[in-house]
Amino acid sequence: MAATDLAPASASAATRTDLSIPLRHAPTVFPGRHAFTHPAPRHPRRFGPFTAAQWVGASLTTGIALLFAVSMVVLLTRWLVSLEPVSAFLTAYPGEYHLPLSAPVGLPAWIGWQHFFNVFLMVLIIRSGLQVRHEKRPPAYWTPRWNRERKISLTLWSHQALDALWLVNGVVFIALLSVSGQWMRIVPTSWEVFPNALSAALQYVSLDWPTENGWVNYNSLQQLAYFTTVFHFPVMLYFVAFIIAHVALVFATGALRNLNHMYASQDADNWAGFWIFSASIALIVAAVVAVRPVTIGPIARWFGTVSSR
Repeated sequence: MAATDLAPASASAATRTDLSIPLRHAPTVFPGRHAFTHPAPRHPRRFGPFTAAQWVGASLTTGIALLFAVSMVVLLTRWLVSLEPVSAFLTAYPGEYHLPLSAPVGLPAWIGWQHFFNVFLMVLIIRSGLQVRHEKRPPAYWTPRWNRERKISLTLWSHQALDALWLVNGVVFIALLSVSGQWMRIVPTSWEVFPNALSAALQYVSLDWPTENGWVNYNSLQQLAYFTTVFHFPVMLYFVAFIIAHVALVFATGALRNLNHMYASQDADNWAGFWIFSASIALIVAAVVAVRPVTIGPIARWFGTVSSR
């Protein structure tokens, strides 16, 4: 009886499954392609040395710092001009001196046209200069007829051609200044120009801007700036700085009247000069858009050979 009872128990123990051994089965789930690789970490896109967020932060920080610095300079200058010796200096030198009695009054029409053509050429010169600086593969090349071994990019040729036109325009402008007497408006005729220029600078920085009438006479700081611009050969960066400051002052010191002086050849506060100025800006923008190899190429062929390589 006991032997009979033990037999089934022994058989059950012999056939018992070892649970420590995993069951054999065909896999039904496979690892993906990223199971054995680690993707590279994603970095934000950079624009030059900084990311977009860093550029925004740097711009805001720089802007706030500049605003603070400018505010401190203005406050310091206002305190300075409130001192008795400086106030007496501003009274003695209000910012301009009297021109010679033979100096013409008003601005003739040719100055307005020269002014427009000068701006027109300067915008195209700056644009083509930047293109030359950043161009890696020119769209076309130009070879002069008198030197077949020399070859430059069509962009560089257009830049040099615009430079030549700008110089010709400058020569014509100086010649007209000389024969018309308008040179006395921009060429200093008295040593008083220097203390008056300092006075005008103090008034500008203190935001108590000098009273002026550009139809009759520029203040001494303007005169020195115009003289430096017309009779010297500054670099492009100076021109950019001059344009920004010049345009800002034109609009901040009586836009309609100043635009009439420069574009409509009249001393009035109507909108004539503004609309002529607007038309000139539209023409300049159209020229910037139109200046392409397809339009420059035919002109360049008058003076040489244009090729794609």
